[in-house]
Amino acid sequence: MDTQEIKNRLYDLGADLCGVASLDRFSEAPEGYHPLDVLPTCKSVIVFAIRFVAGTLACNTAVPYTVVRNILSDKMDKMAVQFCIDMEKEGILAIPTRTNGSEYDEKTGRSRGIVSAKHAAQAAGLGTIGRHSLLITPEYGSLVWLSVILTELELDADSLKESVCNDCNLCVEVCPVNALESADVNQKACWDYAFGEVRNDWRISCHKCRDICPFLLGSKNMILKRDITHMNVTQSHCS
Repeated sequence: MDTQEIKNRLYDLGADLCGVASLDRFSEAPEGYHPLDVLPTCKSVIVFAIRFVAGTLACNTAVPYTVVRNILSDKMDKMAVQFCIDMEKEGILAIPTRTNGSEYDEKTGRSRGIVSAKHAAQAAGLGTIGRHSLLITPEYGSLVWLSVILTELELDADSLKESVCNDCNLCVEVCPVNALESADVNQKACWDYAFGEVRNDWRISCHKCRDICPFLLGSKNMILKRDITHMNVTQSHCS
């Protein structure tokens, strides 16, 4: 089974983007969070993405954005599990790694996925990571959700993308809690503010860094490109 067939399987399950990374692209992964730390027999890393509903950014409430985020996370976990089941039926070992969620890394004092989805996506040629720490894809900008699958299959890796972020610092300046002032995002400040710890609210009430980015939209987000001049996306849902 080759790389294109793997991609076609995931497209059939509902993926919008798919890429493959070789293990040599993970040399800078933190100790304990390399693909081989999860699956010792791993040969390739598969990353797939689904476009985020861009229209949620045009809303005056954070509810649609939060609902989409939660549903996509569940949907993509189910897609990953189904893909891995299908692979096992053909004698191929593949495992999902959880679309949304993290664990605390005591060595670095940061929370992270068991394999970083955005770094894996960059390594798989889906896009590049911007100053705001989000993946930017040519097709959908940063409006994508990501999931990672590890496999024993040795697949041809996709070509890497050229970075588009020019460090304009708009995301740094707009952050209400100054979480982007250093190269490493201040996770606690960001998450406490955006995910309700400060507001005691279930809604994801801030994504200003995403909204203000000049590369928010990719070539296929035409619904927002049409109305972008009428949207106040830099407001997000927080003040």
